[in-house]
Amino acid sequence: MANEIKKKLKKIGNCIWEYEKEGEMKVPARLFLSEKLLNEVEDGAIKQAINVAHLPGIYKYSLAMPDMHFGYGFPIGGVAALDLKEGGLSPGGIGFDINCGVRVLRTNLSVDDIKPKLRELLEKIFKNIPSGVGRGGKLKLTKAQLDDILEEGAKWAVKNNYGNGKDLEHAEEGGCIKFAKHEKVSEKAKERGLPQLGSLGAGNHFLEIQRVDKIYIPDIAKRFGIEKENQVCVMIHTGSRGLGHQVCTDYLQILERRFHNEIKKLPDRELIYAPSGTQECEDYFQAMCASANYAWANRQLITHWTRESFIEVLKMKEKDIGLELIYDVAHNIAKIEVHDSKKFYVHRKGATRAFPPGSEDLPKDYKDIGQPVLIPGSMGTASYILIGAETAKDTFYSTAHGAGRVSSRVSMVKSIRGEDVARALEKKGIISKAASWKVLAEEAPEAYKDVDEVVKTTQEAGISKIVARLVPIGVVKG
Repeated sequence: MANEIKKKLKKIGNCIWEYEKEGEMKVPARLFLSEKLLNEVEDGAIKQAINVAHLPGIYKYSLAMPDMHFGYGFPIGGVAALDLKEGGLSPGGIGFDINCGVRVLRTNLSVDDIKPKLRELLEKIFKNIPSGVGRGGKLKLTKAQLDDILEEGAKWAVKNNYGNGKDLEHAEEGGCIKFAKHEKVSEKAKERGLPQLGSLGAGNHFLEIQRVDKIYIPDIAKRFGIEKENQVCVMIHTGSRGLGHQVCTDYLQILERRFHNEIKKLPDRELIYAPSGTQECEDYFQAMCASANYAWANRQLITHWTRESFIEVLKMKEKDIGLELIYDVAHNIAKIEVHDSKKFYVHRKGATRAFPPGSEDLPKDYKDIGQPVLIPGSMGTASYILIGAETAKDTFYSTAHGAGRVSSRVSMVKSIRGEDVARALEKKGIISKAASWKVLAEEAPEAYKDVDEVVKTTQEAGISKIVARLVPIGVVKG
């Protein structure tokens, strides 16, 4: 069947393809891809989007965003709304790195202001914010403090002087989902998370110092505090570290033991789900929310230490630097949302929420323009700030989350040397600092799709509008 999948797709709109409902599918699968991205995407990822359409309680479509690629259960870039009463929660539709997410901060500085100190600034950030596999953070937390963080998220960080109230206003969910229960997180997950709070981690996680390359919608950019080209911004991409990974692993094992009959009805056992109304569904949702809160606290602490690094290296006051949070988005999460007057568990796995103007979930100062959307590129390529649009209704107001991989980490390490990646970046005017050469090889720009094509497709499909393009000048990698 795999070789025939692309032939069976019907083009139903600009950059929109549909695989019609057949067999046991409950809804069609709808993909948001340009011709170029369609040619690149693996048949296996399309098959996963079709498999998701078999889940009970799924509403309207199984969706996949322009950066879609093969994942666990759901494709990465997969979106599905499962009925709150007749559906359930699927860990494969959320991912192992729960609330892996992105935040971007704007500054009052231009590239010329920081260029002489850029290398020193990267060194200071690298020292202040631990990164790499298994690396721990600077905080020495008690178990009671961790329990508080799991229920309070970024609010705990701000309450303890790691940030300010504006940071919370400009984070999705205010940096805290109220449904979290720390007791639903296993001791093993807590043990993994306890030393890691305030660290980047490895893989595709990064902290980039960027410059504004192009402004597409000046009036909206100005609302974000972006006013000119070459203005300096900082982008942070990380998640819930080992804690979120363990929570996902724990609940996959619980669900596989408990729901044998449900697994038998699925086209792929990796789609195992906790049916709505079961204790397992409630437990997993509360543990997932706790993991999401950990991730928001993590990004908040990294933000605080980034501010400290800028102040220390540039010898400037914080108000003069102006490292203010534009927005923070999650892209591995399920939320209870209302669409078409019904409640759903909206799964976004490698996909970002993109609410339109007027949404009650937006900060007061963005309510009339819509939600900021952040789509980071691969190391060495552009990242974008976009804005949510009413035309994204059919995706449950969801959009892409990044460039999306095309080559595995193993294949990249075999084909390229990290030292060569660093040299190539420096030729482009980008200074890099990584935990190892291996990480630079794994995360080389060639490992990812063309982010410009992904973002152009996102706009052409009507699921968000481009506001500004940012390019890196300094990269810290885990």
